[in-house]
Amino acid sequence: MNLLKTLAAVSSMTMLSRLTGLLRESLFARAFGAGAYTDAFVVAFRIPNLLRRLFAEGAFSQAFVPILSEYKSQHGQQASKSLVDHVATTLVWATVAISILGIVGAPLFVYLIATGLNDKPGAFDAAVWMTRLMFPYISFMSFVALAGGVLNTWRQFKIPAFTPVLLNLSFIAASLFLQKHLEQPIYAMAIAVVVGGVLQVGFQIPALIKIGMLPRLSLNPVGGLKDPGVRRVLKKMGPAVFAVSAAQISLMINTSIASQLAEGSISWLSYADRLMEFPTAMLGVALGTILLPSLSKANADNDLEEYSTLLDWGLRLTFLLALPSAVGLATMAVPLIATLFHYGKFTGEAATMSAQPLIAYSIGLIGIILVKTLAPAFYARQDIRTPVKIAMGVLVATQLMNLIFVPRIAVAGLALSIGLGACLNAGFLYAGLRKRGIYTPKPGWMAFFAKLVPACAALGATSWYLSSRIDWLGMQAQPLLRAGALFGVIAVSAAVYFGVLLLAGFRFRDFKRSAR
Repeated sequence: MNLLKTLAAVSSMTMLSRLTGLLRESLFARAFGAGAYTDAFVVAFRIPNLLRRLFAEGAFSQAFVPILSEYKSQHGQQASKSLVDHVATTLVWATVAISILGIVGAPLFVYLIATGLNDKPGAFDAAVWMTRLMFPYISFMSFVALAGGVLNTWRQFKIPAFTPVLLNLSFIAASLFLQKHLEQPIYAMAIAVVVGGVLQVGFQIPALIKIGMLPRLSLNPVGGLKDPGVRRVLKKMGPAVFAVSAAQISLMINTSIASQLAEGSISWLSYADRLMEFPTAMLGVALGTILLPSLSKANADNDLEEYSTLLDWGLRLTFLLALPSAVGLATMAVPLIATLFHYGKFTGEAATMSAQPLIAYSIGLIGIILVKTLAPAFYARQDIRTPVKIAMGVLVATQLMNLIFVPRIAVAGLALSIGLGACLNAGFLYAGLRKRGIYTPKPGWMAFFAKLVPACAALGATSWYLSSRIDWLGMQAQPLLRAGALFGVIAVSAAVYFGVLLLAGFRFRDFKRSAR
């Protein structure tokens, strides 16, 4: 398998997902702006979304994929199918029970997570209603996570990468059509979440049937627990929940802090987060997706040289694309926010305020993406405890940084703490890999950085100079002209970056890599 070609395919699907995601956010901003009710939706969606990441996509995938890869490599199709059946039964029934608990306890969850909304009765009640409606989303996404893990193990990467587009399309339809017909328009977005979850489940089923791995669910909720493979997955999931939860708990604490700042702070942070997630998903998530099955296979085959070489390739590609992305987000924060969101009820003040946490995020973007590249190196070896210990320490450090930054730079301080915390996380993960002898850097890193640093500097100077010559907020009534100007600045800056790299002797063929 050509890893660079596969990464390009997954990244292109992820790009489509993120582009439709940005369109959905732009329409959301136009329709609802940034205020108490948008804060209520962000809080309501964040609660089931947190559980989805803890119990489905995050912890589950990290525990499940390496074990499934081992079954596929050593025990064959039938044993793998049996494992998938039993894991699916256990996962779906567990998330159904959690959904019921969440629906009953929604008022308490909203109060604990966003205490500031309690001072805005209408917004608090709206958040509770939307939380109850969206809680079943975690059951849908648990199945989607299972299907994605299976398809990725069978190296069918495109379907799972495209699936999130369906949620974005549901959001877009709700923003354009449904919200106009509801007494409380923001409820349309909660309905869109549920519809999007159903669509994603339906989209995965044909691909699972094609490879003969569509799970059969048992009516016995505890039947799957008899399978020793399921017990192994659950045993690994325990520490994985803590590993994934550290960043998510930090995000929830930040939401609570933001709810006590100026009205709209949660939304400003959310808009910045959406733009930060664009390069994170395009590179970090895509790399982690294709590396985990390949690293798991290398570990099952006891091929340490292949393992280290795969990781080295992933790290170089991370720096090659993440550093210029960070520079671009920092120098073009206002142009990006203004072009994508500065319409309708989304004011110029909201654009300026949203740009501040985006700049802060850019400082730690390399750390955020590196974690997604380095952590799979532990998960593939079924070592989840080490990332857990690191993540819990980083959680404490992040909140200590909040005490320093938030009083000084308000909502931007929350983003800065997350970014710097991710850099600490990446540093400790890297040190752990080196200490254990799992990863040995290949020659040429110093020469690589000698080419990369001046190219990033040239990109930053170009994007800052061009951006500063345009009144981005003043072009609100000319969206196509503003979008064209942004595209031009990005294109010229990218040409300068890669041009400097080529002049310095960089060649793309150096990144060609195949997995065994």
